[in-house]
Amino acid sequence: MLEAGTHERAHYALVVAAGAAALGRETTLFVTNAGCRLLLDPTPLRDDPREARIVARGVAGIATLLPACAELGVRMIACEAGLKAEGLVAAPLATGVEVAGIATFLSAVGDGQIVTL
Repeated sequence: MLEAGTHERAHYALVVAAGAAALGRETTLFVTNAGCRLLLDPTPLRDDPREARIVARGVAGIATLLPACAELGVRMIACEAGLKAEGLVAAPLATGVEVAGIATFLSAVGDGQIVTL
């Protein structure tokens, strides 16, 4: 679950999601509030100065991790209330992103783990 909109938190949310999915875990990434910026199409976080720095150091950036998560089958949900709170209801979302609420996320997780960033 990502509620912050910083590059650092969004990047690590993708790292955790990709890692879990690569291990065969069913993974859902739920973003809310400022975190919703991660799932915009295109995401403005790709233009964050940190993105270029980490990529130059050989670390996979958001531009690599976001499509990797999609390929690995990570379910991505943008919180409907979070989109409203941030004024992003009409903004285009990345392909495959669902818009739903916290009940949908909690139902998807069931008895699984929740990591909040």
